[in-house]
Amino acid sequence: MAFPILTVTVFTPVVGMIVILLLPERWVNGIRAISVIFTAIALAFSIWALAQFDPNITGAMQFEEFYRWIPSVDVFYHLGVDGLSMPLIILTTLLSFLAAIASFSIKERVKEYFALYLLLEAGMLGVFVALDLFLFYVFWEVMLVPMYFLIGIWGGEKREYAAIKFFLYTLLGSVIMLLGILALYFTSDPHTFDMVELMRQQGTFLRTFQIVVFLAFYVGFAIKVPVFPFHTWLPDAHVEAPTAISVLLAGVLLKMGGYGLLRVSYPILAQGAHWFAWPLAILGVINIVYGSLVAMAQKDLKKLIAYSSVGHMGFVLLGAAAMTPTGLNGAMMQMINHGVITGALFLLVGVLYDRAHTREIAAFSGLAVRVPVYVGIMSFTMFASLGLPGLSGFVSEFLALVGSFPVFPVLVIISGLGIVITAAYFLWTIRRMFLGKLNERWATLPDMTFRELVTVVPLMILMVLIGVYPSILIKLMNPAMTELSRLMTALK
Repeated sequence: MAFPILTVTVFTPVVGMIVILLLPERWVNGIRAISVIFTAIALAFSIWALAQFDPNITGAMQFEEFYRWIPSVDVFYHLGVDGLSMPLIILTTLLSFLAAIASFSIKERVKEYFALYLLLEAGMLGVFVALDLFLFYVFWEVMLVPMYFLIGIWGGEKREYAAIKFFLYTLLGSVIMLLGILALYFTSDPHTFDMVELMRQQGTFLRTFQIVVFLAFYVGFAIKVPVFPFHTWLPDAHVEAPTAISVLLAGVLLKMGGYGLLRVSYPILAQGAHWFAWPLAILGVINIVYGSLVAMAQKDLKKLIAYSSVGHMGFVLLGAAAMTPTGLNGAMMQMINHGVITGALFLLVGVLYDRAHTREIAAFSGLAVRVPVYVGIMSFTMFASLGLPGLSGFVSEFLALVGSFPVFPVLVIISGLGIVITAAYFLWTIRRMFLGKLNERWATLPDMTFRELVTVVPLMILMVLIGVYPSILIKLMNPAMTELSRLMTALK
């Protein structure tokens, strides 16, 4: 019997959570250390899986685990990965490890915080490896509960409002998605929740049925992305969430929507996807331009980055809507790059907030004189986010636009406006906060500590590595994305 590497990776954080729950609450340093150790173990297992992963195997899942779970309704414990899910697993375990280190700034109810944090990681990982829709939905909902409490208990002044808004939006999408899952189950013959089997049966589903069910799944996934007009929960959640939770919210949770679209909606409901291609592309362009314009108007640094996420995720929608190999590769790479870059940005906002206790952009000026290391790293990360060539953000946006141009040339040209606006608001922020005369209020502001550098330097290395040598990521994804594009073309 093969080693169940996916199960071990997913449930390692759960074991860590149980260990923490057994410890006395006063063992604060021990709880922090155990949390970091178990997230590091999950990261190590995911890297081990990556080392054994063969990206050239297409049309089949790797490291599959298949066990009967609820035989009466044919629910299986079915796990597996391919070139679509493997990069997201690495992203999740890496950001969870780094954000756990950043969570050392949490001072109150440390035991409960880290227990919920580890449960959140397990839920996120489960979504990316589940190949049974029932199991997928279970992991999807498991993730919702700890995120609600992590924002609602450890967040800012309006944390209850932000947590409830996040919960209600996500719950609404989940309920509508559940109706789509049940529709697929009762329409399939034989009845099944298994994604691989549903992909085989998709040709038997009527076009009208596919369109209706595609829209049901779309609502659930669009809220997570988030797609306009379902985006309004995101800025509130980001602003009120603790730093580490903002990192996971932007770095991983938003990717669950794009992943669901490519894993579930496209291969199972291909005709519905083709019917919705143009609206999806238009919504992607709205995200890009609208998100960028609203980001430019923000006075709070964290809210600016939150709205920049709305814009950047628009490239995922545009590339996915094109359904070309290049467009799909661009969409997938944008999810990874956005997770790395925006995760680093939220970590850096947290560094400044811990010292200054404000995120108002207008409150700062001339910081380059006082905290040069921080300013250098923050400026570097902002350049990556605005798409500077040589850094990772440029490559994914370029691929998404190139892959989309043959299908949506006018929309691609319009989306170029969002790139210009993104560059404008990041450069404007750098000028206002870092250049000019130092505000004497921050004359004693300390620079970054070693622990803080540990959380962001690995992400900086990835920004450069992917930006200079994108093949390291494309080789992992391209066979799966090419196969998905071929499948979508054949099922048009």
